[in-house]
Amino acid sequence: MLEQDAIATATVHVDKPVAEDVIKPRRITDETLSLQASLHCDWQTATSNTVDDLETLAALLQLDALELRKQVETNEFQLRVPLPFVSRMRKADLRDPLLLQVLPLKLELLDVPGNHHDALDEKTYNVRPGLVHKYKARVLLTAAVSCPVNCRYCFRRHFPYDENRLTPSRWQPALDYIRHDSSIKEVILSGGEPLMLNDRTLTRLLDEIESIEHIKHIRIHSRYPIVVPQRLTPELCKRLIQARCNIALVLHCNHPNEIDKHVKHHLTALVNSRVTLLNQSVLLKGINNDVDTLSTLSESLYDAGVIPYYLHATDPVVGTAHFQVDDALAQDLALELSYRLPGYLVPTLVREVHGKQAKTRLPLAPASD
Repeated sequence: MLEQDAIATATVHVDKPVAEDVIKPRRITDETLSLQASLHCDWQTATSNTVDDLETLAALLQLDALELRKQVETNEFQLRVPLPFVSRMRKADLRDPLLLQVLPLKLELLDVPGNHHDALDEKTYNVRPGLVHKYKARVLLTAAVSCPVNCRYCFRRHFPYDENRLTPSRWQPALDYIRHDSSIKEVILSGGEPLMLNDRTLTRLLDEIESIEHIKHIRIHSRYPIVVPQRLTPELCKRLIQARCNIALVLHCNHPNEIDKHVKHHLTALVNSRVTLLNQSVLLKGINNDVDTLSTLSESLYDAGVIPYYLHATDPVVGTAHFQVDDALAQDLALELSYRLPGYLVPTLVREVHGKQAKTRLPLAPASD
């Protein structure tokens, strides 16, 4: 892992800052941003300064750009990774497990039978723009359609976001659908990345949802507190803690190296509050498909106040075949985790199956010889 006090710099495209009170650490200009500085600026600045080209990424990680380009294929799902996440990658290591989650490899071009653009058939359940109603008693709202990071295994990389782009002026049809169906008890904010909404807009959306009497639970699925931990602002934490509904913040972390002191620091505002902190991971070949990594991940999450929740079998999505782990191995890993860890630290191994009314739990396999 990178030493936090080692300054690594590279030229990075800097968008116009979202916030006016941008923190500008020493030796930082509008053209050059350091990994160290990215850990201390506000979340809008950290999001704006996103690495989206291989040469910059190679310079930051001390990699050979020509060697890197041999393995990479630029496609419509481009490289996108914020600097705070880059800061946790190991230098000069092409096999770093965090790097492999964001690097657009040529392996994504493999044509694998059985892989689909909409593997979960979400289009069928897309009942209103920005609203997916697939399971009983809960709906999913694509609160924001963009992300601060493009994870290469993303199951929504082909989702029709242009047709589901919500703004405050376009919330009403989705909210009316929820309001007129009293069987709905939970609203899941997903995307994209729901925390791409600023605090003011997100508060307005939460207020609207909480005004619907039959909604009891709100779940926010987010990668932001992992890749840009500064996103957990005091204002956001205060709003979540004071919510009428039960709030669950479901993080997305796949490897223990993603959890550093900065992530832990920003999570402390919600630890011991009435906000439930959960994590869901994806089982990824070459990244976390071994029991040592998975057990360390569960323990690191718990040390940060987060309960491991789900371990997802990789969805059969076009472009993600190189991440897919054989079910037999996945089940063996889950069984071995149950031997090593207390039950509350063992995430449930699941797969989302087209046509099923809930996630399908994969049974624990017999112990391997």
